[in-house]
Amino acid sequence: MLIGISPLISPELLKVLSLMGHGDEIVFADAHFPAENLGPRCIRADGLKISALLEAVLPLFALDDFVASPATMMATVEGDDTNHSIEKEYSEIIQKHFTKELKIEKLERFSFYERSESAFAIIASGDTEKYANLILKKGVTPYSKKN
Repeated sequence: MLIGISPLISPELLKVLSLMGHGDEIVFADAHFPAENLGPRCIRADGLKISALLEAVLPLFALDDFVASPATMMATVEGDDTNHSIEKEYSEIIQKHFTKELKIEKLERFSFYERSESAFAIIASGDTEKYANLILKKGVTPYSKKN
């Protein structure tokens, strides 16, 4: 255990977050997502909801403020139902840690899978909500005079 690091963040996830560079992307995948099949390293976070992981990760993770949106969700397939409160919940969590106004981008299902193939890593959560998948793009860690 480390002071100031959420116990929800595994040693493997902490390592991945620290290895990521500016512009790298990480996928927060729901339990339905083919996380193990797409190619990037897969970090298991079984039993955890994506919102809890976001609360744990975002204090440590600078979002890219040089792109239109550093956050992308999978769009609902036409004719299917989804819990629309998920996007609102994600937006509220992200806005606590991101200084710019943020609108989460939506990406069609198969385009989301394709983009996930080039991600730095995929976190396979235990979240059972449909279409709860989220991609975050890492930004530059703010400079601190303490360093």
